[in-house]
Amino acid sequence: MPTKTATWEGVVIAQTDVYEEVEGNVYFPESSIKKEYFKPSSTHTVCGWKGTASYYTVSVNGKDNNDAAWFYPTPKDAAKNITGHVAFWKGVRVN
Repeated sequence: MPTKTATWEGVVIAQTDVYEEVEGNVYFPESSIKKEYFKPSSTHTVCGWKGTASYYTVSVNGKDNNDAAWFYPTPKDAAKNITGHVAFWKGVRVN
């Protein structure tokens, strides 16, 4: 697999060569994110087939990107492959 990198505000916040792709989103293993840039959020949403998502706010150089990362703490059986993985949106670039 090619290496995937997530950046926001010019800073690498995650990088891996092992990941899952679901519905066009790259899910990074939690071990590949740079935890110093992530703050827990109280936001939760529900996907019919993946389950309940939790979110992180990405914080870089004093700037917050609220709910820019999401993960499924306990995904449904159909999405077990993304257990322990984090995906991004809201301007976070994944290349």
